[in-house]
Amino acid sequence: MTQRPSVAAGSVPSGSAASTTAGPSPGPVQGVQELPRGGAVPARAVDRGRLTVVVNPSAGRGRALRLLGGVCAQLSHWAADVRVAPTRSLDHAGELAAAASAQGRVVVALGGDGLAGAVAGAVAAAGGVLAVLPGGRGNDFVRGLGLPDDPRRVAAELARAREVRIDLPEVDGRPFLGIASVGYDSDVQVIADRARLLRGRHVYTYAALRALAAWRPARFTVTVDDEAPRELRGWTVGAANAPCYGGGMRFAPDADLTDGLVEVVLISHTSRLTFLALFPRVFSGRHVHTRHVRVLRGRRVRVEADRPFAVYADGDPLATLPATVEVRPSALRLLVPTTATVPVADSLPG
Repeated sequence: MTQRPSVAAGSVPSGSAASTTAGPSPGPVQGVQELPRGGAVPARAVDRGRLTVVVNPSAGRGRALRLLGGVCAQLSHWAADVRVAPTRSLDHAGELAAAASAQGRVVVALGGDGLAGAVAGAVAAAGGVLAVLPGGRGNDFVRGLGLPDDPRRVAAELARAREVRIDLPEVDGRPFLGIASVGYDSDVQVIADRARLLRGRHVYTYAALRALAAWRPARFTVTVDDEAPRELRGWTVGAANAPCYGGGMRFAPDADLTDGLVEVVLISHTSRLTFLALFPRVFSGRHVHTRHVRVLRGRRVRVEADRPFAVYADGDPLATLPATVEVRPSALRLLVPTTATVPVADSLPG
């Protein structure tokens, strides 16, 4: 039988059929193991009928919290035990995910891409299983799987999910699911984070145009695996595990979650006018076919620059240059609805 909520009025939307798990106070993650250098840890026994929804109440300007009741109702149609664990920080989310995984529960991330990445690291380190629902502003990881932007629909479709193994990259030891990028993208993300009136794709398009005026080219040194360092004067360096970022921009259209590699996207210097002319192509991924973009592949990427930059991954600043991105192949067990239109190669029976 599904447990009923036992929380203070207003802390969870009415209609939720889940209990709430109180977490420890925010701070550094305690008891969350690091992933081994080889990638995956042994799989833990997990009961798909027992779920812990780790939710960021402020994600999407409260969107996740507003939809939480409907999400829990859909999950409760097929899962016997659904609990809610509100989080107050990325570290706190990792704690909650690690605790749920240790109990053999499926962790369901409801928030933005940053929350999903932080939770993914803790789940992978515990050998648990993760499902991701779109509750934030960009929701690019779920979008890249071809799933709808409504977390209630995805929650219902998880009843027919299959389990797959996907890669989990890290930047200086901080895990992420989608794309880590630096340079012009760093400036864009700062502006996007300050925007208050726009949502979704429109926020990132606005921020990209705003950042254009003040941008001056940077000089990057990029080292992929054991190859010789490459010098780049340009806009951005990105390391992509998944295709999308920025609310639907297909920055790395051929990125593969299961190949053990990241796509390294190098965007060289152009005039502002040329950049503006090419910018719309990023929404379809056609920018990678221009002479200003080069795509490499590797398991380990080190990036340096001639001036300080923060490395943003899935919407959050996770490191500063110089920084290293490294892939943990097949490190994460992920529940993927069978309705996903983007295929993910199975490495576990579903």
